[in-house]
Amino acid sequence: MSTLAHTMMTAARSADSGLAGPGEIDRYPYAEAPVADRAAVPAWEGADSELVRVGRRTAGSRGRGLHGQLVQQLGQMIVSGDLGADRPLVPEEIGQRFEVSRTVVRESLRVLEAKGLVSARPNVGTRVRPVSDWNLLDPDIIEWRAFGPQRDDQRRELNELRWTIEPLAARLAAGHGREEVQQRLSDLVEIMSHALSGGDALTFSRADTEFHALLIQVAGNRMLEHLSGIVSSALHVSGGPVTGCDRPTETSLTQHGRIVDALGAGDGGAAEAAMRQLLTVHPEVERVVPAPREH
Repeated sequence: MSTLAHTMMTAARSADSGLAGPGEIDRYPYAEAPVADRAAVPAWEGADSELVRVGRRTAGSRGRGLHGQLVQQLGQMIVSGDLGADRPLVPEEIGQRFEVSRTVVRESLRVLEAKGLVSARPNVGTRVRPVSDWNLLDPDIIEWRAFGPQRDDQRRELNELRWTIEPLAARLAAGHGREEVQQRLSDLVEIMSHALSGGDALTFSRADTEFHALLIQVAGNRMLEHLSGIVSSALHVSGGPVTGCDRPTETSLTQHGRIVDALGAGDGGAAEAAMRQLLTVHPEVERVVPAPREH
């Protein structure tokens, strides 16, 4: 048996163990509030599609049958280092190990090539590329790194990136107020409040993700808007692998409310300051960025 085949078999056994891996988080349903409580909380479903869609994390390669599963498996193996740089990937060997057709293997390798993980060249074949060639902003790669051996570095880097992006987005958003956006942000804070009081970390996380992505979209900067998916990914992987939540606390909820109030008042400076304070709440952020200075 080749080294590649042995590596694949080892990884596959882990995937067959029944434990939730990095590609399985979404199979856990969001907890629903009791019927008596739901009427008092802003509706999650049925909201304006333009507002809701920005907070939903890019699904990447999931939910596409054998093709998506193979992309997930190979991607995890490459990012974890099980398949090191310059390792040849033989399509026939992959197809036999995972019992999929050559078409599935070929399409999966194309997806991985688009992410910068592998390269295919005539007379050379398909090989794993070094980390410097990877698209590190790809949502799938972010997740694979966050739940692999590089989890600490990935989460630190994402938090540093959020510290760079989100305070500016909050300042800019204060100058682009739209009534429906303001209302949606307020609703999301209320949803988070009810989720926090009910111990529903998953619903808190879902509302939190939409809040931050929506804020970036309404900043009026297309390049920042392009990065909203990165922030969603950062929130998705910031907590444990089961809940995927962003550590809901009263302090975090208060800072979200202050951001909304500042946006409503058109005060960009206050919105930026509240966002910086929010990002400093988390212990892992405090290690890499200073606390905001008093003005």
